[in-house]
Amino acid sequence: MTTPTPVVTPPLGSHAKPARLVVLVSGGGSNLAALMSACADPAYGATVVAVGADRTGTGGVALAEDAGIATFVTRVGDYPNRQAWDHALTAAVAAHEPDLVISAGFLKLCGPEFVARFSGRYLNTHNSLLPSFAGIRGPADALAYGVKLAGATLFVVDEGVDTGVVLAQVAVPVEFDDTEDSLLERIKTAERAQLVDVVGRMCREGWSVAGRRTRIGS
Repeated sequence: MTTPTPVVTPPLGSHAKPARLVVLVSGGGSNLAALMSACADPAYGATVVAVGADRTGTGGVALAEDAGIATFVTRVGDYPNRQAWDHALTAAVAAHEPDLVISAGFLKLCGPEFVARFSGRYLNTHNSLLPSFAGIRGPADALAYGVKLAGATLFVVDEGVDTGVVLAQVAVPVEFDDTEDSLLERIKTAERAQLVDVVGRMCREGWSVAGRRTRIGS
């Protein structure tokens, strides 16, 4: 099988000019908080320029406001249909000229306009080792199946549900007496560390995609 020609993305940011991140949230913002903490170090090579949410009153937006970061809320119910919402969300994110858009617990599927506008630059983190246990019940499904390893996947969002090319994965052992909550908490800890590490490396070192194969750095 011939490997497709890689699509190479050069480094996006540096100490002098950090990469611009727009982060989308739906809840408390623990992944956002980890990214913001990492971005406080100029050597990380990125900065969060805006935080958006699909609902009012989220902890993630409050974190951003407290830090002086621009925020916006784009609720599905404020628009006549999902296409109009997708158009509005696309415009809201694009206004901040992001190098990367990161779904950090964003609970809405973005539509085709959004995915096309930020093609190859919209990242999501999921609490399973994809392609196993896609969807919103990853840890519960992993427990029910009896697997010995669960984990988290960072991937590039495409038009499907949790189907984009994989950038990184981290495994988390499943213990005999795990509950969904205990397993989820251990996955979240590993997920945050992976997200911070890989986003920073992508910004500083660039990345390549060839078909479904990916590589961070040159």
